[in-house]
Amino acid sequence: MKLSHLSVALLALAAIPAFAAPVNYTIESNHTYPSFEADHMGLSVWRGKFTKTSGTVVLDRAAKTGSLDIVIDPASIDFGHEKMNKHAKSPDMFNVEKFPTVTYKASSFKFDGDKPVAVEGQLTMLGVTRPVTLTVGKFTCKMHPMLKREACGADATAQFNRTDFGLSYGTPLFAPEVKLAIQVEAIKAD
Repeated sequence: MKLSHLSVALLALAAIPAFAAPVNYTIESNHTYPSFEADHMGLSVWRGKFTKTSGTVVLDRAAKTGSLDIVIDPASIDFGHEKMNKHAKSPDMFNVEKFPTVTYKASSFKFDGDKPVAVEGQLTMLGVTRPVTLTVGKFTCKMHPMLKREACGADATAQFNRTDFGLSYGTPLFAPEVKLAIQVEAIKAD
């Protein structure tokens, strides 16, 4: 069988491995809520969340690289207790008038196969920036059944000392360690 020049060219192209390009995703703010656990005088653990989050994720699973840029509105803090919410927004704690955003920026991802398992980034809170590593416990990408675009979701956790960021209210009566948990969903950008 004789192959045409076009057939030979197509076969040659088919033999070249495909290289994935970075894919941009937009954080789905209605499905992304950073939550946290903090000590309450050694008596109990208070849990709260931030209800307003935005940002972008860039992933290149073939190259095992990525970046993350998340903006959190600290005025959206919700403990399920209005008096506590009001106090958390005050200068004693998040000082939301002076510091209207909390950010997390990362460009170092660790992968296991094509799935990220850790993100090393910089958390900025109260004007202080410190390294915080997120451990990714679950990561999945699939076609979103309603939006008909790829969506990725993850469950990530971290621990840090809030006093490292200047949030010292109540110490030592209130322990400074904070556990952070973020469920995040992001939609592939057009």
